[in-house]
Amino acid sequence: MRKNTFLLVILAMVSLTTMAQTVDRSNFKAGILAGMPVGDASNYSTFALGLDVAHHWGVSELFDAGIATGYIHAFGESNSLAGGAVTYEFEDLQFIPVAAAIRIYPTYEFKFGADVGYALALNENIDGGFYIRPSIGYNITGNTELNVSYIKVSNEVDFSMVAVGLLFLF
Repeated sequence: MRKNTFLLVILAMVSLTTMAQTVDRSNFKAGILAGMPVGDASNYSTFALGLDVAHHWGVSELFDAGIATGYIHAFGESNSLAGGAVTYEFEDLQFIPVAAAIRIYPTYEFKFGADVGYALALNENIDGGFYIRPSIGYNITGNTELNVSYIKVSNEVDFSMVAVGLLFLF
């Protein structure tokens, strides 16, 4: 079942890339992110890195709607129990979000919005879950954006992190 889900996500990403090449490329975005887990996630993860891919269509001058995906890799942490007598290694967590995206542009430099969808878990022992990512972005140049976001994947154990990302518009 997981192989079928993973294959479906790969096909969706390839379709997104192909579609981005056939429409107005100025709204295709790709970039990197780095984050720190917060809340319960900080007990079993230390740091996260990821990739972002999105395509937005201009609904109006002030509003975009689109789709977003990517990859999040949270690195597991080592914890000691019983005064250091026992060390437990938490495994890394990997997610592939598939989401709808909206962005609102109050000015040319600033934007805010959210991605809402589902995050597929690539680990065998956890399930995916509801994915939400509110964000605030700043245009550094005409094709480079710096953003700050809060990422949350809700399943039997919530995974949350605060991230900083750099996106490039193509």
